[in-house]
Amino acid sequence: MKKSLIALALGCGISASSFAANPAITHVLTADPAAMVHDGTVYLYTGHDEAKDNSTFYEMHKWLVFSSTDMVNWTDHGAIMKATDFKWAKGDAWAAHTVEKDGKFYFYTTVRHATINGFAVGVAVSDSPTGPFKDALGKALISNDMTTDTDIDWDDLDPAVFIDDDGEAYLFWGNTKARWAKLKDNMIELDGPIHNIDIPSFTEALHVHKHGEWYYLTYATGFPEKTAYAMSKSIEGPWEYKGILNELAGNSNTNHQTVIDYKGRSFFIYHNGGIEPDGGSFRRSVCIDELYYNEDGTIKRIVMTSEGVEPVK
Repeated sequence: MKKSLIALALGCGISASSFAANPAITHVLTADPAAMVHDGTVYLYTGHDEAKDNSTFYEMHKWLVFSSTDMVNWTDHGAIMKATDFKWAKGDAWAAHTVEKDGKFYFYTTVRHATINGFAVGVAVSDSPTGPFKDALGKALISNDMTTDTDIDWDDLDPAVFIDDDGEAYLFWGNTKARWAKLKDNMIELDGPIHNIDIPSFTEALHVHKHGEWYYLTYATGFPEKTAYAMSKSIEGPWEYKGILNELAGNSNTNHQTVIDYKGRSFFIYHNGGIEPDGGSFRRSVCIDELYYNEDGTIKRIVMTSEGVEPVK
C-alpha cells in the first residue's frame, strides 16, 4: 500500500509514513520546516497551508509538530499553537523555529501584529517539545517599528535561533534585510542592538547551523527562490558567500530550509509544491534529502529527489 493511502487513515500520535519518499509527509500540508534533535529524537516543526488549490496567497493559522527516530516514519502530534494564541497578534501563522535551553523549549515565529503595522516575531515556551506552547513575553519580541530601514512591512519574517557551544543564543531573521541580535539568557529578550548581515541577493529564510569549525548561514535568494549559503569562522560573521545550495523547489515560489545532523548523517529539510494532485506555491509539503560536505567544509549542491532518504539506523 502506498504511503499516501496509509496516511489518509492516520490521526494524531500515529506514524505518518512507512516508506521513504518526497514529500515526506502527505496526509497534511506542511511548509517552512524547522527541525531540532532532542534526546535522540528529531522534532519537525512546520506551518500548515490551508489555502484552496486556486488561491493566490497564503492562508496559515497554526503550526504543527512531528517526531521521528529514523527520518522516514513521522508521528503527527497535531497543532502546537495558532497565531491568535498571541493575544497581541491578529493572525498569519508564518515560519517558525524551536530550540531547547535548560529544559525549556522556545518557539520563535512570525505573525501579523494587531496594533503595530506589519509582521512581528513572537516567542512562546513549553516544558515539552510537542507543547502546548504559550506566549512567553506577552508582547512581540520584534515588531516593525523596531526595524525601520525598509519601506516594506514584512521585513521581520522567518526567525531562527542558534545556540552556540558556549551557551550564547543568537536570533536571525528578516526579509530583504538580513538581521541578527543576541538573546539574553532568558531567551525572550534581546541582549544588545540589532545588526544587519552583508550577504548578496538576500530574500528571506535565514538559518544558521554549525558543522566542525564552520558556521553556515543558509537563506532564500531571488524570487522564485533558490537557497544560497555563506560560511564563517564566527557566529557574528563576516560571512563569505559560497553560492547556490538548492535550486528552485518544484511548483513552489518559496524555498525554506533547515539543516540538522542526526545519527552521523546530515539532512537538508525544505518544502516544495509537489503534493499530488493539488500542490503549489500556497499548498506546500516538506521534503527531506541528504546533505554532504566537501573536505574543505563547503557543501555539495543539494540533489532533490522523489525517493527521499533511507531510514536512519
